[in-house]
Amino acid sequence: MPNMPESLWNRAFILCLFNNLFLFTYYFATLTILPIYILQDLGGTVKDAGLALTLFLLSSIAIRPFSGLIVEKLGKRLALRGAGAIFLLLAFAYIFIDSLWSLLLVRFLHGFWFSILTTVNVPVVNEFIPESRKGEGMGYFVMSTNLGVVFGPLIALTAIQWMTFNHLFALLTIVTSIGYIFTLTLNVPEQEKNKVQQNNVLTWGDIVEVRVLGISMVALLTAFAYSSITSFITAFAQSKNLLQYASLFFVVFAVSMIVVRPWVGKFYDQKGPSFVIYPSFIAFAIGLSLVSMVEQAWTLWLSAVFIGIGYGSVFPCMQTLAIQSVEKQRMGHAISTFFTLFDVGLALGSVIMGYCIAYFDYSWTYLLCAVIVVVTLWLYRSTVAPKLR
Repeated sequence: MPNMPESLWNRAFILCLFNNLFLFTYYFATLTILPIYILQDLGGTVKDAGLALTLFLLSSIAIRPFSGLIVEKLGKRLALRGAGAIFLLLAFAYIFIDSLWSLLLVRFLHGFWFSILTTVNVPVVNEFIPESRKGEGMGYFVMSTNLGVVFGPLIALTAIQWMTFNHLFALLTIVTSIGYIFTLTLNVPEQEKNKVQQNNVLTWGDIVEVRVLGISMVALLTAFAYSSITSFITAFAQSKNLLQYASLFFVVFAVSMIVVRPWVGKFYDQKGPSFVIYPSFIAFAIGLSLVSMVEQAWTLWLSAVFIGIGYGSVFPCMQTLAIQSVEKQRMGHAISTFFTLFDVGLALGSVIMGYCIAYFDYSWTYLLCAVIVVVTLWLYRSTVAPKLR
């Protein structure tokens, strides 16, 4: 077994953070710019833009349940570098795309490798976090993901004002390339393979880690409610004539999350998960309730504060709980199960929330999401919390 680094801020942990930050900066930058690219350069329609985003999500969700098995069979080191290399090649392919169909094909293939890469990143970074600081370390790791939500769209929307789409894709490829180079310098330890089972029959345990189903269902409902923010907050702001202020929503979200992050991780490690998760769910529900009452910019930004503190704290806690529920050799399975249900929650939420907005309105839909968060808190308290020490 490798010697666990005593300091949280060791070289390998920092490199993992930057790799994850650059990966999600790339992801959210392309997510933001692709609809504009399809409409302006490829002569596509809004439906084509939606299809490009959906294909990526579908392939990502389809492979997610098997990602843990892939990581187990290949080993963390090979899975990290192999999936990263193919993801990078597909990122490079965007520069040469000249038709809508070629873009759709690349998007579909990209989703597979993005899913595997984001699955293996978690057990890899976990190797470089001291046991006594898991909550704090995973909190900072998830924060690097959320910072990509801010930096990705900011870079894409700023750069496209003075460069072509091809040049922008080249710039974004350089960004994710730097992150990949970081992974090549990591000395990723491997667990000894389990030699008890050598059969080639695919079992339920190869796909799902049963021990994390409880916290994964909590994550599904959390993602379901959060999808109302990721998918519709901009349209909601536009309906309130606040579109010019919407760009600051995620900035305020990120700042709020960063401000509380040092305390959240320490409280998780010292006081236990529930000490953080209960108030985080309450803050998330308050934030969604505030969104339902938005009429002015300051209310929108205030809701971002509560959502940043609430969702920005509860998600890394749930992810840490998932990986702490299993031994190291099952960590890939645990995180793939967790992310599969989380992704399903986001996908279902985006569709169902759209229908709710159409039949009711934005305000009632966001109020419904606040209620869902309260129900999720009850589910956590009744199914997950009793099993914790």
